[in-house]
Amino acid sequence: MTDRARLDGQVAFVTGGGGGIGRAIALRLAEAGADVSIFEIFPERAEEAAARVREQGRQALPIVGDVMDSGALRAAVDAAAAEFGRLDILVNNAGGVSARPFLEQSERSMRKHIDINLMSMLIATQAAAKHMVDGGRGGAIINVASIEASRAAPNFAVYAACKAGMLSFTKSMAVELSGHGIRVNCIAPDHTITPGNQGNRAGPVDPATWKRRSDDDIDAMNRLIPLGREGVDTECGDAAVFLASAMSTYVTGILLPVDGGTWASSGWVRGRDRRWTLNEGLAFGA
Repeated sequence: MTDRARLDGQVAFVTGGGGGIGRAIALRLAEAGADVSIFEIFPERAEEAAARVREQGRQALPIVGDVMDSGALRAAVDAAAAEFGRLDILVNNAGGVSARPFLEQSERSMRKHIDINLMSMLIATQAAAKHMVDGGRGGAIINVASIEASRAAPNFAVYAACKAGMLSFTKSMAVELSGHGIRVNCIAPDHTITPGNQGNRAGPVDPATWKRRSDDDIDAMNRLIPLGREGVDTECGDAAVFLASAMSTYVTGILLPVDGGTWASSGWVRGRDRRWTLNEGLAFGA
């Protein structure tokens, strides 16, 4: 790893850091030299990810809690800063979504989507940025959005609105915190293999329990993606290291797609004959 990608001596706080993209980011940050605090709702996941961080020779602080509990989230950020004596990197990764038509979505469901995807980011950012400002060393805030932040998402309307809000907030904070040397950026995954989308939504990460898809289902998914495969969570981890490190010292306020090209393709997909066609072509057996 190039020296400019090293994060030696820095401290990171990762929400939802015990599984999927959050876990991969936590481990990649540790591999780059950062000590990591993992805020995670499932105790087994928090402890397992912390153990993996320590295997990299870095310190880990697992904290079990729910990002929808604002008081617990603020306290966890403060505890990490106190434990390590500094805070340099915040990764707002925790989130969640369930699919349903908007006209059938309850107010309770709407508020839950907003609390877990948007409010948690606002609370953690405010708490962490105060420590970064007090430390006087600058910092990096990385928000894990989605390409749904910048395209239509029928049946996921509230989730997409939250992610669009995350992108808008990222730009505002990039400007507002720039005088303190704090850079704020988003990464935007799309189809990425994680425990959650493989049916392993709670408890220990166990690939043996993941749902098995047919070859036809895998092929149909891969044809949606220009690079021809689903993403791997560590690829989001690599993007996070870039945005946290000296390799991106002049980068702030951006949305970085980590999606295999699906945002760029804007509805163009490969047909079964491997020729590119617009989505509507699928209705005619493309």
